Amino acid sequence: MKTFLLALLAVCCAATVSAADKKIVLIAGAPSHGAGEHEHRAGLLLLQSCLADYPGIKTEFVSLAGNAWVPDETIFNDAAAVIIYSDGEPGHPLLREDRLQKMGALMAKGVGLGLMHYATEPSLANGNKEFIAWTGGAFEVNYSVNPIYLGEFKSLPRHAITRGVKPFSTTDEWYFHIRFRPQGVTPILSLVAPESSMNRPDTPRLGLREGNEDVWAAVRRREPQTVMWATERPDGGRGFGFTGGHYHANWGNDDQRKLVLNAILWVAGVEVPANGVESKVTTAMLRANLDPKGGRGGAAPNPTLSSMTALTALPRQKVTDARRALVYNALANPALLKQLADELGAANLELAQARAALLAEIQATPEKFSAEQIATLVQQASQ
Repeated sequence: MKTFLLALLAVCCAATVSAADKKIVLIAGAPSHGAGEHEHRAGLLLLQSCLADYPGIKTEFVSLAGNAWVPDETIFNDAAAVIIYSDGEPGHPLLREDRLQKMGALMAKGVGLGLMHYATEPSLANGNKEFIAWTGGAFEVNYSVNPIYLGEFKSLPRHAITRGVKPFSTTDEWYFHIRFRPQGVTPILSLVAPESSMNRPDTPRLGLREGNEDVWAAVRRREPQTVMWATERPDGGRGFGFTGGHYHANWGNDDQRKLVLNAILWVAGVEVPANGVESKVTTAMLRANLDPKGGRGGAAPNPTLSSMTALTALPRQKVTDARRALVYNALANPALLKQLADELGAANLELAQARAALLAEIQATPEKFSAEQIATLVQQASQ
């Protein structure tokens, strides 16, 4: 009898602890962009795995397809926070039907909200004022910009989200010149955007996301730009916006990953540990759950090869940018040709080294490529 009572007490205690767990709902938007870019599903599943054993929380994951929404909205019952990693306007999952109003009802209850990368962009007519109210800021077309450049974060503010995070650098699509509400917003990641971030020869100087004269002037003045922020709302809820996350491979950066994991806990009202959320990510984990994005000419993707393409998306983009800069300046600025040619050569070398390192790591695992697959990789690299 005594043994039975002790067992019953243990079950009751476990149920009590479980009932007190903070629920965090992770919503991954539909696939978009190329391999290794906007990997919403793989990115959130990776972050979820990093939080799997963290005490005091439970996570619920939903992956959206097309314009679909969460199939069972009871998932939001008792949620402490909602995290959305998706495309923005016009493909933002919150900007259809009555979803914005439903999210507003959750916000009024003090539920936290985190928006990641393109998900920070609503439209001016739909979602702008809500996103700013709920998270403190929003990407605004014809005001904010979305260049790809090296973000160097040399110092971090004292905040729960930055616990255990060391200064780091990653090349990403770090949006800046964000529209913030006047008060109550804490910059988490800030930098001085390089003038090169505004050199986009393949696009018009002024456009929806290419900036305006105010942005150019701010960059020339070397004004610090906030690319991640946090807020505590009057309703008791918390919010954050994180503009990185374009390249899936950057989740392999320990400090960038820790920063976002900390933010997910913080926005849910969970105490962030003194050294932040510790996690370990392998190449195999980065290769897992990638979206099956199409091959050349609309061909079906080879899932084994697509992960190689995905994890070299960033150095491939650098080669593309360097090639475009060289072509654009061939007549306009001939004095720069040698410098630009050297930069293209360096970008090609970086890509070759990234491919070689990744191939060596993959070949040391049971998932190694066959001789036929390696031949396909060589053929793709030469095109």
